[in-house]
Amino acid sequence: MKASDPSHGSERRPSTLKRCLQLLEQWRAELHLTPRETTLLAGNLKALERQLDRLAQRRLRVAVFGRVGVGKSSLVNALVGEAVLATDVAHGCTRQQQAVPWPIAVPGLTGVDLVDTPGIDEVAAAGRARLAARVALQADLVLLVLDGDITRVELEALETLRDGGKPVLPVLNRSDCWPPHELDALLQSIQQRLPKGMVPPVAVAAAPREAVQLEDGRVRSRAVTARITALATGLQQWLEAQGPALLALNALRQAERLQQALEAGRLKRRRQAAQGLIGRYAALKAAGVAANPLVLLDLAGGLACDTALVVQLCQLYDLPMGGPAARRLLQRLSGHNALIGGAQLGIQVALSGVRQLLLVAAPFTAGLSLAPAAPVAMAQAALAVHTTRRTGRLTARWLLEQRGRGRRSQPQPTSLLKRLAWQDATLGRLLMAWPQRQDRGSLRELLP
Repeated sequence: MKASDPSHGSERRPSTLKRCLQLLEQWRAELHLTPRETTLLAGNLKALERQLDRLAQRRLRVAVFGRVGVGKSSLVNALVGEAVLATDVAHGCTRQQQAVPWPIAVPGLTGVDLVDTPGIDEVAAAGRARLAARVALQADLVLLVLDGDITRVELEALETLRDGGKPVLPVLNRSDCWPPHELDALLQSIQQRLPKGMVPPVAVAAAPREAVQLEDGRVRSRAVTARITALATGLQQWLEAQGPALLALNALRQAERLQQALEAGRLKRRRQAAQGLIGRYAALKAAGVAANPLVLLDLAGGLACDTALVVQLCQLYDLPMGGPAARRLLQRLSGHNALIGGAQLGIQVALSGVRQLLLVAAPFTAGLSLAPAAPVAMAQAALAVHTTRRTGRLTARWLLEQRGRGRRSQPQPTSLLKRLAWQDATLGRLLMAWPQRQDRGSLRELLP
């Protein structure tokens, strides 16, 4: 009786998919967007709604991704077991994404869709390449199909997928075109060029052909049974073990991308206002420092001015700070102000020494001892402007880096993902195996 209690309790506990759906729907309902933000983020919102629908339906998507002509459509047909997608000897037969149900049963899922995508390198088809990348990023799992040693184009596409935290399985198609010893060497070469930690490529032949001799002596080729057992079996086992976690991970990352786009957009739109705000505080601080002869009062006034600036910036960006993160920011600002204050103190002492020397020499200089006052004031004002601008940029950078970590009534996607990963060991392993790179490349553009 006691042995059955834990399993009984686990059955009543909501599944990861159910908890994920509930949390994301609540977060989405409390996501307050302006009409302009709703328009600008229409694509992200639509992608998230589609993913939430698939999450509710427990329907997983596997994108078949790769260069043009590597046999993606043929691989989908072979997995399905019938010719549901058109194939042709000419490159670029697939013009748009096509989803096909894969007739297998996966515990925890109601179904799996195989999504065929256009080639990523077709000439004069940049739009199709963008479509393929978008489909792959929205899929829960990606099969990267190769037909030879991995190329630069494929490595770049793989890097994009991995930066997005997308799980990728490499597949070598047309393995029947290689003698066994050459095939082993090719698989080893691909594995060596793949990023560390990726599973080795699976060799398949989606549409193999063999040579036959006709009665008149001519040699022709004919289609034979596809050789995809290793891929089909391995993929099915992989989905049985990680399918629900893949769905949850993709949904949370879709929400994460929406949250990041929303907050980055707010930072961009408020950049000009932030520049004006920093400029006003810089002018105020410069005027106070230049007019006040006491160094300690300069430092106290500068600290008060910077603190007020930080508060105003947080209110302007609508990204409240609170808790340990706020204390870390104030510590960084305190250290920053201490260094600048030390430099300011050194400049003040040095210039004060010059002033004292000139005061002593006043009877001989006919009042020229007042001349250092202007350089001292200008140096202090310039230093005050510099420190205020640095404080403003430091605060704005922190606000951007702390996206979704502020003190809010509802947890954000990043914290939801960490919470569910801690509760679900499979999701946690996926998160560690396929971490999402935090894009800070556009940070300079967002700073005032």
